[in-house]
Amino acid sequence: MDVINIYNLEIFGKHGVYPEENALGQKFVISAKLFTNLRGAGKSDDLDRSINYGTVCTLIKEHTESNVFKLIETLAESLAERLLIEYEMLKKVWIEVKKPWAPVALHLETVSIEIERSRHRAYVALGSNMGDREGYLNFALTEMSNAHACRLVSVSSFINTAPFGGVEQDDFLNAVAELETLLPPYELLALLQDIENRAGRVRTVHWGPRTLDLDIIFFDDIVLSEDLLQIPHSQAHLRDFVLGPLGEIAPNFIHPALGKTVAQLLDDLKKP
Repeated sequence: MDVINIYNLEIFGKHGVYPEENALGQKFVISAKLFTNLRGAGKSDDLDRSINYGTVCTLIKEHTESNVFKLIETLAESLAERLLIEYEMLKKVWIEVKKPWAPVALHLETVSIEIERSRHRAYVALGSNMGDREGYLNFALTEMSNAHACRLVSVSSFINTAPFGGVEQDDFLNAVAELETLLPPYELLALLQDIENRAGRVRTVHWGPRTLDLDIIFFDDIVLSEDLLQIPHSQAHLRDFVLGPLGEIAPNFIHPALGKTVAQLLDDLKKP
């Protein structure tokens, strides 16, 4: 991936734990690496096909001067998020914030922190078999689309499916959504659970009826197996009500643990 480097941008800000730092302020030195694809700009000589480092510097200056944070960690985090939201071409950003002569009662030149943040691609399965099923799915899609640092990229058709798991209940309405997000996996999980709760989801019977069910199927190409979260979803490759809608919007996505595309997994599931 190509990189635009901005080194040691000096800005006056009022960030610090001590009240006098917030009142008097001091110099901060900020560097950024902007990861993107610059081939189009290089071949066309067109600035609109790149990220204008001049406007990026202006944004960093404005953001640093107009906010007051206790921690330079918060300044760096908010800068990374602001840049990723502002510039759609930006795939990943590295930020370093230096605080020269930090007040630690010892002689030092500078204290600094570095962070790296990126966009993520997640696939989320949606299901409902209580009340206004279509209304619940549309509610979830709207809430995901409106969530901070998230963008709804595509949505499959809604399909009617028989219940899974052996519990006597009504048919489900299912779909899969492709989501671009700046949230890491556990923060995305928290968002989805909050949307479920606001839709009246009650967890009483395992695999039982529910107003709304939201599951992370894939998150980039990571493989995560923990008590509270498994990615890829441990049962996704066995469920046609997941693979069918997923195959509409991402047939060539490769399951990072099984090494097969969604289309291949769906074919395997259909074999006798």
